[in-house]
Amino acid sequence: MAHTNSAQAGRVPVPSKFRLAMIMLVAVYPFVTALLYIVLPLTESWPLWQRTLVIAPVMVFSIIYGIAPAIQRHFGWFVARLPRP
Repeated sequence: MAHTNSAQAGRVPVPSKFRLAMIMLVAVYPFVTALLYIVLPLTESWPLWQRTLVIAPVMVFSIIYGIAPAIQRHFGWFVARLPRP
């Protein structure tokens, strides 16, 4: 029995990209939608490339420094296929 426990303790969990993608979609979609509702009326007369020049950095930095770390903190166990803490 001790042999089985040591073998399990040495295993490294394999994260699920599909699970991560689904959680990211659930978190990012409402954020991006809200951002578009805020920015698009303020930039109505702007060309599309200028609008995306404003929106893209806000989205990227928010995802990298806010949404992704929060997902890792709260759902890392789920993505790693581990039991819920």
